Amino acid sequence: MYEVQDVRLDPGSRRVWRGASEVVLSRKEFELLHALIARAGEVVTREELMHDVWDTTFWTSSKTIDVHLGWVRRKLGDDSREPRLITTIRGQGLRFEKGEPSGSGVVS
Repeated sequence: MYEVQDVRLDPGSRRVWRGASEVVLSRKEFELLHALIARAGEVVTREELMHDVWDTTFWTSSKTIDVHLGWVRRKLGDDSREPRLITTIRGQGLRFEKGEPSGSGVVS
């Protein structure tokens, strides 16, 4: 079980909660969130996400991650303009924040 901020993710049952509410995610959305929350506080590159979530070393579409990330943020109630859970670090990748984001280098 991963628990970061008020998000809990159970890899065994493939279930996610934000606070007391369960969040229903598709398979790829769950895998994306799992890949990020498992390394909370670390920047995960897009290449690592393509390999870990989509099991590929090539880009099927430059927007694949962004589209799924948008759905995950929306379902978790994370504002893409001022994200508190998942931040985009320009030129580096994505990070699931252990606490409030610092703001340095963060672009949603």
